[in-house]
This record gives sequence, structure tokens and C-alpha cells, in this order.
Amino acid sequence: MDKEDLIYRISTGQEWEEFQKNGSSSGGELDKSTGCFHLSRLDQVQSTLKNFFMNVKEDLYLLQVDPKKLGDGLIYEAVDEVNSFPHFYGPDKTFIPLPLDSVVKAEKLTLINGDFTCSFLT
Repeated sequence: MDKEDLIYRISTGQEWEEFQKNGSSSGGELDKSTGCFHLSRLDQVQSTLKNFFMNVKEDLYLLQVDPKKLGDGLIYEAVDEVNSFPHFYGPDKTFIPLPLDSVVKAEKLTLINGDFTCSFLT
């Protein structure tokens, strides 16, 4: 499986700890308020980071997620004329926690000269 087939979750250090401790994450405030986990394709990660995470003071992680492990709870939705983002709602839109076993790999993001970086993004 190539990294282009995977989808990505930008995760806070706190959320990544929750994944490892509980085997899943129930998401952040945005996820809970919208009833889905916000994910990105690889080519969307940098713009999502720049638009939503530049002022986050805690450590950030980029999680590679296998979309096949999310089943029919994963829906691609258009957010504007150009972009359609993957959102994980859970089966029948029940908003279940995102399971750790869907995470292929996680890496800590580093901010260098205004750009976030890790091996997935090179």
C-alpha cells in the first residue's frame, strides 16, 4: 500500500496518548461537535495544518490511517468546489471512536520555517 492510498489524521499529543492508552480516540472538540473525525488525503495535509494548526501549542502527530479498516463509516465530502475530504462517521453515522488498529504509523510533526514536516510529507 502506497502512502497515497492512505488517509491522514492530524492528531495532538494528547489525542495520540489516548489512542495508545485506550486503543481508540474519541476525537477533539471539532470532531465531537460535527459528529465525525476530520481526515485528509496526503496532498491536503499541509494546507490543513496551515489553516487550522499553526497556533496549536502542543505537539502534533501525523497518523497514517488505512481507509479499508474504516469500512462504510468513511465518507468523502466536498468542502468547496475543489476539495473533498475524508470524514469518518462510524457505521450508520454512529460516531464511534477512531480505532487504533486503523492507524498504520504515526510520526511527530516538526515546524521548520513555517512548514510542518515529517517523513510522510517529504
